[in-house]
Amino acid sequence: MGQLLLVRHGQASFGSDDYDVLSGLGERQAELLGRSLAARGTTPAALLHGQMVRQRRTAQILAEASGWDASPECDVDWDEMDHLEVLSRHPAPSDDPSPREFQAWFEAATERWIAGETDDYTESFEAFTRRVVAALERAADRAADRDADRDGDVVVVTSGGPVSWVVTHLLSAGTDTYRRLAPVVVNTGVTKVVTGRRGLTLVSFNDHAHLEAEPALLTYR
Repeated sequence: MGQLLLVRHGQASFGSDDYDVLSGLGERQAELLGRSLAARGTTPAALLHGQMVRQRRTAQILAEASGWDASPECDVDWDEMDHLEVLSRHPAPSDDPSPREFQAWFEAATERWIAGETDDYTESFEAFTRRVVAALERAADRAADRDADRDGDVVVVTSGGPVSWVVTHLLSAGTDTYRRLAPVVVNTGVTKVVTGRRGLTLVSFNDHAHLEAEPALLTYR
């Protein structure tokens, strides 16, 4: 039986000129997770990440902090949805929205995208879910493909949207579940999926015990 550990990236630089760069807090979150996973004896056969800078950098820090031999590998299908395009399809509340206004704008824009009533997106919500499931299945194949020297664990660094859809998919749930999960995925939270004779099974969601000793490290954006 192999297992997948799906990790949301560390905190990005929200509100800066380049959101895709990890904040100092995000780097610290990733370092603590790497140490925590090493202390638990996690030694992955593969370390995957999407192509976004925040995902790749989180994977690099995990490898450094844990001392893993596995080199980070990119699988673009673990990318987050294009939130900038999704926002651009819905009117902004103002030229400089407050954090509360931005959150309301983001939720309304995302709801428009999820509803699928228009086709003006480069990637529809349906296409997003298909590629995430395809990435999940490829990672599961890696986890199930043991060799004589290594276990079948695979660590994947991705984002809140893909993590939320994986959980929704494995629970055979619908978009209402996705809507509830997506806002609460913690930066560097870990979701565990095992692969065995029953296929893929969700074991835990959003574990962030490595952050609990320092409450200021707990972030959702």
